[in-house]
Amino acid sequence: MTKFRDLHASGLLILPNAWDAASAVVARAAGAKAVATTSAGVAWALGWPDGAEGQAAPPEGELLAALERIVRVAGVPVSADCEAGFSDDPAEAAGFIRRVIETGAAGINIEDGAGSAEGLADKIAAIRAAVGPELFINARCDLWLRGNGPVEGRLEEAARRTALYREAGADGLFMPGVTDEPTIRELVGFGLPLNLLARTALPGAAALEGMGVRRLSAGSNMSAAAYGTADRLTRAFLADGLSGPQVEAAMDYGALNALMSGG
Repeated sequence: MTKFRDLHASGLLILPNAWDAASAVVARAAGAKAVATTSAGVAWALGWPDGAEGQAAPPEGELLAALERIVRVAGVPVSADCEAGFSDDPAEAAGFIRRVIETGAAGINIEDGAGSAEGLADKIAAIRAAVGPELFINARCDLWLRGNGPVEGRLEEAARRTALYREAGADGLFMPGVTDEPTIRELVGFGLPLNLLARTALPGAAALEGMGVRRLSAGSNMSAAAYGTADRLTRAFLADGLSGPQVEAAMDYGALNALMSGG
């Protein structure tokens, strides 16, 4: 787990997000130093919608089994997207994260979403107390992604939340939805390694690293792109029955099979 923490010490860690074992292996083979899971991609792969609550969500056993498969084959540290801990109760959230660690995950994302900053801070503190210092806890703040609160006071609220999460035991700060340089530089100044989510308006890796960003995540983009490709190819195949487009778009069978065989 120390290796994963060290990846945030300098430079920019670019994290592809896997949604199943094969996508994790492909990411590692492409040169990824670590991979993260995407809650949306994993949910879709398991046959559930993302962000659902209660009974309309992937069962815990399915989520943990999927994560265990990803960790087993990834060959690099894995950070698990744990949404909001799948409970409003800090003790229950900590219990779930303990089971996540048992799969071999080196880090987690846990988010405030539409909930309170104090609620997430309580969960982070409970998780830290339950699992000790090694797990890398990335606190995701959804102020920009969800458009929570007035724009004028958003940086001040972000600073307040960051202080709460740091005090509770967070190791990193994830601010999805932020794309402009002035805001990025302000967030870097909060002191926790800053993680951003891939968006069209973001500059490239060199510019982000120059601003002090330490982590860039693909989120659900790659899984959605894979399904988008499948959708286009399927519609074309149903329309004309031509084999060429799908054959040309496919990763080489032998190469992919070798990767899954440890080659």
